[in-house]
Amino acid sequence: MSALMQTYARLPVTFSHGEGTYLYDTAGRRYLDALSGISVTNLGHAHPTVTAAIQEQAGRLLHTSNLYHIATQDALAEALTRVAGMDRVFFGNSGAEANEAAIKLARLYGHQRGRKKPAIIVFEGAFHGRTLATLSATGNRKIQAGFEPLVSGFIRAPFNDLAAVQQIARNNPDVVAVLVEPIQGEGGIRVADPAFMHGLRALCDQHQWLLMLDEVQCGNGRSGHYFACQGMELTPDIITTAKGLANGVPIGACLARGPAAEVFTAGHHGSTYGGNPLACAAGLAVVNTITGEQLAPRATAAGAYLRQQLEEGLAGHPGLVEIRGRGLMIGIQLRRDCGELVAKALQAGLLINVTAANTIRLLPPLTISDPELDELASGLITLIREFD
Repeated sequence: MSALMQTYARLPVTFSHGEGTYLYDTAGRRYLDALSGISVTNLGHAHPTVTAAIQEQAGRLLHTSNLYHIATQDALAEALTRVAGMDRVFFGNSGAEANEAAIKLARLYGHQRGRKKPAIIVFEGAFHGRTLATLSATGNRKIQAGFEPLVSGFIRAPFNDLAAVQQIARNNPDVVAVLVEPIQGEGGIRVADPAFMHGLRALCDQHQWLLMLDEVQCGNGRSGHYFACQGMELTPDIITTAKGLANGVPIGACLARGPAAEVFTAGHHGSTYGGNPLACAAGLAVVNTITGEQLAPRATAAGAYLRQQLEEGLAGHPGLVEIRGRGLMIGIQLRRDCGELVAKALQAGLLINVTAANTIRLLPPLTISDPELDELASGLITLIREFD
């Protein structure tokens, strides 16, 4: 019996080490990693620049708390706000914490404007985390079940339905913000319509709401831009991110600009570990590598190549609904539930994931090579054709 709480249905494999796009199990077998720890190891495994940064910082200083200035935190804040076009950042330890910070910031923003019960518009199919507030903001009843009462203050609308949001605006004067994923990851790799996103921006400007984008999964180069909103030529008030920000070292970030950047003052929010020297040293190495090596444009090219291979290999296949996504964030939707393909792929030496029951989710490292893309496409085409 494991001493671990049984919160995961784990696959029967234990990895010992990784290199680039590949992981190796304790028996020495190699697997092509097309999941990146759920969009975390965007630079692949054992990336030399990140490894060196972690080793150097670990030998100097791990933690002091946020009672003091932290040099690597300041450096990462400068680099991240510059690439995001934001003014300030709060560092936590995860995507859920980044979204919690955004939710708290929006509520405080509302109270400062006289809203006694500030409300946030969220969307069906969204996933924002598993804390009580982020779970309540999430649009998935399956993962909410059993944790009621949920946190109030969220108004749900259909994804990509601007008219529904306009209706809420007419009927609810307590709205203070909109929280939306530019690309829904857990929701099945569903990309927001740019017209929908720009419509949200216009509504937020009209009503003095905050436009808050959850880029926990689609940020850090994965969509083909450092942040997906940049590919839509859209500037939000808040961006949250985590996952790929430090290539596996836990970190989360809530970035803000304009009035939103001035809402939090001393005592409003905090974190013991958030933005510690080690996490920020790793994060800085990641940001500099993604920007310096042009890995976001590489994700666009690699994603287009992989989608072309898949579309050609699955052309005319009756079990295929569509292949969608941006950059190296790709969903292959099938006509029936396909969760069993995860175990079949593992047996074939591929690490994939299934989300929304019927969509294969692909999140390979941004550093994946063309031959590795060929290997991934070939393996997936065989699995899908044998499955259906």
